[in-house]
Amino acid sequence: MTGYNYSVLMSVYEKEDPEYFKLSIESMLNQSLLPNEIVIVKDGKLTNKLDEVIETYLSLYPDLFNIIPLEQNVGLGMALNEGLKVCGNDLIARMDTDDISIPQRCELQIDEFKKNSSLSIIGSNIDEFYDTPNEIVSSRIVPSQHKDILKFSKRRNPFNHPTVMYKKSEVLELGGYGDFRRNQDLDLFVRMLNSGCIAANINKSLLLFRANKDNLKRRKSWEKCRSYIGMIYNFWKKGYSSLLDLIIVTASQLAVFIAPTSFLEWLSNNYLRKTHAK
Repeated sequence: MTGYNYSVLMSVYEKEDPEYFKLSIESMLNQSLLPNEIVIVKDGKLTNKLDEVIETYLSLYPDLFNIIPLEQNVGLGMALNEGLKVCGNDLIARMDTDDISIPQRCELQIDEFKKNSSLSIIGSNIDEFYDTPNEIVSSRIVPSQHKDILKFSKRRNPFNHPTVMYKKSEVLELGGYGDFRRNQDLDLFVRMLNSGCIAANINKSLLLFRANKDNLKRRKSWEKCRSYIGMIYNFWKKGYSSLLDLIIVTASQLAVFIAPTSFLEWLSNNYLRKTHAK
């Protein structure tokens, strides 16, 4: 890796909110350590308002933005793979189009790469909000140390995907994101960990995550539960997750599907998230 320039990688599709999209881009333009490239993949045809957002920033920063248009919607993982190919730096900061990075996020992550050149991927905790970014409702805390990340990843995602910064060369060496409509990030992260990549998470919330009050209801869909069980099943077949891991994940996903939403809210607030007092 030469130098410590970094690229920002985003993917946008037609159902995104233009105002949220602008806030997301602005948060990367307001980084204390600025990127020297922002790659935005247009995952299929966009609305006029989303195209207007892109054209505005492209006209303001023609040397900073690199726009990659795709003719059809291919899904997040495949769209990100197209963006990965054109990123000009080895260090890539992922960013979603409806979240907000705090100004120090990328500088703190670059500092970790400076301290440890063997590091392949680093993420952070997130603070979650519904409508107003300064009204935090909960946080998703992930393990910080490599050994704890390994253990955590056998059942759950050890990273918050929009917070990660990783090395392009190592992601592409492993084939990039898999062709999954769900959990494509977990699949990539497990392949990286299983291949010996060194990982870490900064024990701070470096991103404001736009949550939705209906998230738990959507998680109760059988398609989502079945997809997650299938992912862990594949990890078990490859010898990454144990049979006990598979049994626990299967039981928990079935419970998610069957249990009332009120119970899931209690479980999330007490065990899966750190809630914030109002």
